[in-house]
Amino acid sequence: MSSTVLHGLPPLVGPHTRVLILGSFPGVRSLQQQQYYAHPQNQFWRLLAALWPDTVPAGFYDKSASTAHGISCSSYEIRSKWLLERGLGLWDVYAHCERQGSLDSAIRNATPNDIATLQRSQLPQLQAIAHNGGESFKHARHTRTLGLPVYQLPSTSPANASWSFERKLEAWREVMRDAWI
Repeated sequence: MSSTVLHGLPPLVGPHTRVLILGSFPGVRSLQQQQYYAHPQNQFWRLLAALWPDTVPAGFYDKSASTAHGISCSSYEIRSKWLLERGLGLWDVYAHCERQGSLDSAIRNATPNDIATLQRSQLPQLQAIAHNGGESFKHARHTRTLGLPVYQLPSTSPANASWSFERKLEAWREVMRDAWI
């Protein structure tokens, strides 16, 4: 079975991004919808909402969406704006790769994103890099060359079922507390 060359999503960053969260590569659902963390079982958006519950805007969860997770185009726009207002940004370590399905273990022939150029050109306030999961963290040796603190976060993927939501939340809370230098 041959793999298809897949192209990742553009960075979701702003001039006030202080922490760049790097995933590995978008899953099938995220690529189809052109939205970061679009799989209904991925805990990314739920974890962020739990970190800053008093700031979650109306429309963050779209009750009319057909998924239990509540992602629609309008709620994704709201989530993205909210994320940027928190000083967070999103991207992936891989620009493109070959892969069948969504598992990181199936990634082949990957080409990394140019995170250094992104930092120089678009992220004047960047203070830290946080890798979402083990595959992303394999690139920590490269992100450390940017001269910033680098953190490993437990993956929010449904494939990381060995960590409970509460355990992930505590790890994410600790990193977010440390990253706000």
